[in-house]
Amino acid sequence: MEGVQEVTTERLVLRGWRARDHEALAAINADAEVMRWIGSGRVLGRGFSDDLLARFAGEWREHGFGLWAVSWLDDPDRELLGFCGLTMPAFLPETLPAAEIGWRLARSAWGAGVATEAARAAVAFGWERGLREIVAVVAPENARSLRVVEKLGMTPRPDRYLASARRRVNVFGLLAPDR
Repeated sequence: MEGVQEVTTERLVLRGWRARDHEALAAINADAEVMRWIGSGRVLGRGFSDDLLARFAGEWREHGFGLWAVSWLDDPDRELLGFCGLTMPAFLPETLPAAEIGWRLARSAWGAGVATEAARAAVAFGWERGLREIVAVVAPENARSLRVVEKLGMTPRPDRYLASARRRVNVFGLLAPDR
């Protein structure tokens, strides 16, 4: 994907999307356990999954940041673990102009610190780009994501009700250093 700056961490590479990632992302989005706390909790079919990738590319072009494909750094094939990065939360206009940090990982990557490591890199990238605030939107029952938010040092903001998902969500925020 053009215009996507690759970022590496100790164990991960946050990279642009490749054609072969479409099938892997579709499998992640079709996993009911992965999607349990995302939006309305429904799985996404291949068409919606491909639409997400088109949206990701558009955000990189428009904002200079977006959602990266995440892979193990030491994997020569760079197989997809999921995604992480920054997006504009148009579904929650009360938080704008803050960017939202988000992640979605295959179950095989759960419990290995991937979300926290990738999210820390994404936050640092956001600060380098001049963002003033980054928020996270998390279902209150999503204990794993709540732990990531805590490790990032995010603090609670007012909860919101998402009509499209028919659920209340917790909102957390992090202000840029020196702001």
